[in-house]
Amino acid sequence: MRRDSLFYKLFQQYPALLFTLRTNPPENASEYKFDSVAVKEPRFEIDGVFLPPENESPGVVYFAEVQFQKDERLFERVDAETSLYFYRNRNRFSDWKVVIIYPSRNTQQSDIYPHRSFLNGGQVHRIYLDELGDIRQLPLELAVILLTTVKEKQAPEEARYLLQRTQQENPQPSSQAIIELVTTIITYKFENLSRREVEEMLGITLKETRVYREIKQEGEEQGERKIILRLLNRRVGELPQQVR
Repeated sequence: MRRDSLFYKLFQQYPALLFTLRTNPPENASEYKFDSVAVKEPRFEIDGVFLPPENESPGVVYFAEVQFQKDERLFERVDAETSLYFYRNRNRFSDWKVVIIYPSRNTQQSDIYPHRSFLNGGQVHRIYLDELGDIRQLPLELAVILLTTVKEKQAPEEARYLLQRTQQENPQPSSQAIIELVTTIITYKFENLSRREVEEMLGITLKETRVYREIKQEGEEQGERKIILRLLNRRVGELPQQVR
């Protein structure tokens, strides 16, 4: 499963989801906007940037990093890219904070001593998804995040439970947001299944959800790319990967 893409879509659909992981979210969490940026010279790719509302200036900018594989240079990179971004946008923000999401503590960088000030200064918040608790006992927003880590064998049952619970507990339109998130996660977990198979798995009609419309659009765009590349290959021969 493409976890970076999955969390990108989750945060894009529901930016406030990030702040459910924090014990002290900002009061205006629902007003934040999600973005993904590249910082050049040197070039850094930041997983997610959560921008405060423009009418509140300057506000606090939040950075999100999703790390499901061990990276022994993660803190060096996060420190450098967030500091550089904040430096270049200093007039827009009063402060910055970082949320790093791990599946477990075992995925965390081993040598953290050189970064003790960075990690313990109150600006970096590390989340270990396996320590959030029982998925069926958590608030729905946290349960949805934990669903990303559930094994494929258990995922359909837990997804159906969350959908049923959503319909019972949440009125519209908040329930629709949860349904969108659950559907997104399951669709990414079972990429090889057809729409009908996923519908039967969840007991829901995907054509009514945003994720299905987006995935359908992505499929159409991929099909167009394949046609263009096939035509180019016929005209000029096989293209190098960089050119593709």
